Amino acid sequence: MKEVNIYTDGSCSGNPGPGGWCCILTYGQAEKKISGGARETTNNRMELQAVIEGIKALKEKCAVKVYLDSKYVADPFLKKWIYAWHKAGWIKTQGEPVKNADLWKTLFELSLIHEVTFEYIKGHSGHKYNEECDKEAKKQAELFK
Repeated sequence: MKEVNIYTDGSCSGNPGPGGWCCILTYGQAEKKISGGARETTNNRMELQAVIEGIKALKEKCAVKVYLDSKYVADPFLKKWIYAWHKAGWIKTQGEPVKNADLWKTLFELSLIHEVTFEYIKGHSGHKYNEECDKEAKKQAELFK
């Protein structure tokens, strides 16, 4: 099984407001950058969209390691909350609906196709791909102003 790394970031100018996302996939020496955005969105939606688009770009089942600076996206997987949300019909333990459930459902389904693990990295700490994703996500957000 191929081992792919995906680096992601999302950005929003205003929250809500115009937003952008970026992901960089690496496999061996190969790199692929994908980015996009939306006119009216939130930072959390852009963070989720970046991961979704990265995983959707895979053409076969892979072992995927997602590196991201968003605890909003990482924690539900790292702390296993996503499984409880799925089991409860996308309702949190407090009885509230999960925000951005449409994107969480998509990401959850994609995570079942591949062997996906998440690693939180501190943002703006000089990580090459994280910095590149941050810059591109902000650029994409500007295009939607």
